[in-house]
Amino acid sequence: MPDEHDRARQPESDTERRRRRAQFLRELHEAKALRDRVQPRRARAARMRQAMRMRTFRW
Repeated sequence: MPDEHDRARQPESDTERRRRRAQFLRELHEAKALRDRVQPRRARAARMRQAMRMRTFRW
């Protein structure tokens, strides 16, 4: 596993970091969408709480 150790020593390139971040955000979005489909009541309650937070937020 010297490849992993070499990579840990070198600073990660900006494009690699952005690619990994985009992949993570895609997977996170997919997981949230799946959870919303599996638990529609909980998802609706979460949307209502978020809407209430946005209505009561002062700029």
